[in-house]
Amino acid sequence: MCHLICDHARVNTETTGRTELTRELSLSMLILYGLGTTIGAGIYALTGEVAGAAGLHAPISFLVAALLAGITGLAFAELAGRLPRAAGEAVFVDHAFGRKTLTRIIGLSVVLVGLIAGAAITTAFAGYLGELFQVPDALAMIGLIVSLGVVSATGARSSVLVAALFTVVEVIGLSLIVVYGVGSADFGLVGTMFTPDLDAGVWFGILGGAFVAFFAFLGFEDIDAMAEETRDPTRVLPKAILGTLAISTVFYVVVVGVAVLVVDPSVLGRSDAPLVLVFDTAGGSADLMAALGTLAMINGVLVQLIMVSRVLYGMGRLGSLPGFLGVVEPRTGIPMTSTLIAVASMLALALAFDLGVLARLTSLLTIGVFTAVNVSLVRIKDRDGPPTGFQIPRWTPILGAAVSALLLLGELLRQITV
Repeated sequence: MCHLICDHARVNTETTGRTELTRELSLSMLILYGLGTTIGAGIYALTGEVAGAAGLHAPISFLVAALLAGITGLAFAELAGRLPRAAGEAVFVDHAFGRKTLTRIIGLSVVLVGLIAGAAITTAFAGYLGELFQVPDALAMIGLIVSLGVVSATGARSSVLVAALFTVVEVIGLSLIVVYGVGSADFGLVGTMFTPDLDAGVWFGILGGAFVAFFAFLGFEDIDAMAEETRDPTRVLPKAILGTLAISTVFYVVVVGVAVLVVDPSVLGRSDAPLVLVFDTAGGSADLMAALGTLAMINGVLVQLIMVSRVLYGMGRLGSLPGFLGVVEPRTGIPMTSTLIAVASMLALALAFDLGVLARLTSLLTIGVFTAVNVSLVRIKDRDGPPTGFQIPRWTPILGAAVSALLLLGELLRQITV
């Protein structure tokens, strides 16, 4: 895997006199990074909730969720190709509207999403680890974030490589579920799985499951934060974003399909560790799957730390935040101050709030940012014309903005009723 990355970070102080991140990531490494942000704690935790809502038709819920996420993914792909900068969403909004206040709001929202998501995963990790070993939650959270902060501080090459290795472990875990599950699955139900009745209740369940499943696809948008460390970003970033979504969709549909054929969906819906239950039922080791799930959570925290530090760096370079955030440490080639702030902030959130609060905040902020990104692309298309690289029809971001706004409204209503 190392051959996918070029030489270690160097600094560039050309005409601007400012240090810059080194472009050292290839398409393959970026897709692995993207999968690390997408495939992880979400699928390990959300399978049960989706199965509980959609029943045997849970794979259809994931396909619908993939379509919803893919609409905004297309907008991110074009914008990342047009404006390959580290603080992606903030740069998109700034280029579209030129309002510094709005740029700061969107940029800080992205930072908060990363910090809150990382803190939420850290909280879940502590609880999961506590089932395997007798470790106090606070100690587990501090140990995890500080250790991953050290990894992040060693340089882009090593931190992204570690994230990629964890991603491979996650994929192996999901593949094991499929391999073991095939022997226990009731394949006579496959036809029924993909041919739901026209009954309104069935489709309400499928759409309700799709709303939950949508959040398992979040993470593809973090790829644009690595824009200034990617070789040929105008060409590579759109491919990495869309490739991540496509691969994630295949894994999710296959894994969830096997899961509901091995364990009754109503039973899955009541399980706190649904994939562990599936693996155990299929004859695998529950402890092994629990360990793999724990590793998936570790990777989720690592990629969020990397993303947040790059967005802070990009906003410092953009002038939306203090300039010292946009400085790269010459020896390691990373934004050290931004990395330290990310570590400290994520740890504080993990220690201060419970998992439910953190997860709800992540959902609301993410969908709000998606709405702003889609609207920004509509404005940029109208003003700047077609890009030289990847492009989508004008109606796509309009639809993406509408879908994102509806999801935001639905999430707000759901939070009110919880």
